[in-house]
Amino acid sequence: MILDAAEILQARILVVDDQEANVMLLEQILADAGYSQVSSTMNPQEVCALHRENGYDLILLDLQMPVMDGFQVMAGLNTNTADGYLPVIVLTAQPGHKLRALQAGARDFISKPFDLVEARTRIRNMLEVRLLYRKLEQYNATLEKLVDKRTAELRESEASYRSLTELASDWYWEQDEEGKFTRVSGPALEMLGIQVEPLAGGPARPDQSGWDETERAVLRAAIEARQPFLDFTFSRTRPNGSLQRFRVSGEPMFNRSCRFIGYRGIGVEIFGGDRAHA
Repeated sequence: MILDAAEILQARILVVDDQEANVMLLEQILADAGYSQVSSTMNPQEVCALHRENGYDLILLDLQMPVMDGFQVMAGLNTNTADGYLPVIVLTAQPGHKLRALQAGARDFISKPFDLVEARTRIRNMLEVRLLYRKLEQYNATLEKLVDKRTAELRESEASYRSLTELASDWYWEQDEEGKFTRVSGPALEMLGIQVEPLAGGPARPDQSGWDETERAVLRAAIEARQPFLDFTFSRTRPNGSLQRFRVSGEPMFNRSCRFIGYRGIGVEIFGGDRAHA
């Protein structure tokens, strides 16, 4: 992220000091430096309301003022700033107040009497940080909206995918990262050679369904290796001696962080090169 000079010079600045001479001096320093949106107040009780209304990029705040000092003003600002960033440079002639001001949330300080070079430098540095912080917030907000939009699109696409695959196939299934089935349509568990009982904690049973175990082992190995497969064909022999043949396709699933989250696939029964429903 890059700021140009115009962005910095157009920053909104509020000068707060109960001494008119100090206000006029700071306004002159800022005008000479090219800042075009400078306002001021000699009443510290107005600062919080003014900041809520205008959202200043920088507040130059005197610490020693009657009725309400700078520390009380910062306490008020800390309760009503929407972005959680207190854009304050304190003005003080008391060296002992500097640390306390920073602990209260001030971002920097300018010593009185003012040194012109120091004041200009600290103000510009503060504004660069402040405006970059604001740009980062805006970028993050835009990115979050983009992610939400893309996530909604992916969910819609996923729903369409599921509908189409279920319509176009005899079987559809989904597994989580542990291999447990989270969605099953058709005899997918039997087709893949996995009994329901072991998934539920019961004992496995010997397979007596006539599946070709060599073919089925290859399919299970592909799933365990998290490999996609397309139109894998395998078969089983029925009790009457007739042959059934199946074609299955599947793919691993990953989240946005590229972490494996499961598997999904479809299958059809085939006969003589054509699809036939049993």
